[in-house]
Amino acid sequence: MSDKYLVVGATGSIGSNLAEQLHASGKEIHLVGRNENNTKTLAQKLNCSFTVADVLADSFVERIKMDIQDIKGIAYCVGSIDLKPLRMVNENDFNKCMKLNLYSAVDLIKGFQENLKKNKGSIVLFSTVAAQRGFTNHSIIASTKAAVEGLTVSLAAEFAPNIRVNCIAPSLTNSKIAEPMLKNKVLAEGIAKAHPLKRLGEGKDSASLAKFLITEDSSWVTGQIIAVDGGRSKLS
Repeated sequence: MSDKYLVVGATGSIGSNLAEQLHASGKEIHLVGRNENNTKTLAQKLNCSFTVADVLADSFVERIKMDIQDIKGIAYCVGSIDLKPLRMVNENDFNKCMKLNLYSAVDLIKGFQENLKKNKGSIVLFSTVAAQRGFTNHSIIASTKAAVEGLTVSLAAEFAPNIRVNCIAPSLTNSKIAEPMLKNKVLAEGIAKAHPLKRLGEGKDSASLAKFLITEDSSWVTGQIIAVDGGRSKLS
């Protein structure tokens, strides 16, 4: 039985922190990232295997399976920030966002479903606070991540009792994809103050929960959408 965990989107803020936390706790990991230099550098640091693959490519699952077939869990730490007023939104915007956040996650899960079932595995997906709270210009990403939340509870029911499926819904986190927004210091400070805990999220915040959910520490938890958002979804 495998005890290796697949971290997809491994070079992002949450993915890299999760990889480091799993490694520090003695877990075996396999990293997946689209940037070869960044993925290889992190893999060398953590002394683990890796695959360079873009989840937008049709053959990305096959590429991963060439390098690893037996896993205990999947953390799909892939995300995007697609912000536009509705008048500027087109069908392609939704298609690309759905491909990145939903369709590719489904393809990956299908590719490893029987293996995860054999190993009594776990899947961790990622949503956003915007799926439950209304924010201006968030129609693309909020709709897409709401679909991820629906997928989570559906698969948790379908895969029980053999595979657990949970989802984390962060608020804005210091990360590469958030950099265009956060480089404006006034805007960043305003967003931070909109959270009851008065700060932006860090990769380690969501990674700590992902580590709990993907390992046996959470063996009686499935079908949950858990916010890591500084209280923004409930208190502000």
